[in-house]
Amino acid sequence: YVTEQWDPVPAYHDILMKLVADSLRGCPELNTALIEGNIVQHDLVNIGVTTDTERGLLVPVVHDVRSKSLQVIAEESAKLVEQTQAGTLPLDKLREGTFTITNLGMYDIDAFTPIINLPECAILGVGRIVPKVVVVDERTLTTGIRRIMALSLTFDHRLVDGGPAAKFLQTLKSLIEKTQ
Repeated sequence: YVTEQWDPVPAYHDILMKLVADSLRGCPELNTALIEGNIVQHDLVNIGVTTDTERGLLVPVVHDVRSKSLQVIAEESAKLVEQTQAGTLPLDKLREGTFTITNLGMYDIDAFTPIINLPECAILGVGRIVPKVVVVDERTLTTGIRRIMALSLTFDHRLVDGGPAAKFLQTLKSLIEKTQ
């Protein structure tokens, strides 16, 4: 009897991690933290993914997301979520996050206001993906059905202003649209 080991298929949060890391390249102000009264600019992008467990909400961290392929991110995040759910996650996997993604789409939530995972600067809230009728060509007012996902960004105004935060969301939106 032989069992085959299947690589996990990248989930939406894996793809978003990669796209967020790419978006932070042009908006490094959001990859900062307030530590002992000082603004610290992080060199690496370490993304935490909120995970609901029987013991409460935990945020395991995928380290150095920028340098990893989507497949490696999927493998690491699947292992982290599995360990988190089982209560076997090593404590060092909950440390050194520089940005967090939280997703309530599985609860049929469209949009919400996430709370920053301090001392990080920002957290991205992800709502459910739903088909909606939208204008696809403004010139001709042609409509079509597209999958729409709401994103909510909460950020610490002590570390960054609205302009860079809006630029980050604009970049992320563009990358998501190109990925479809």
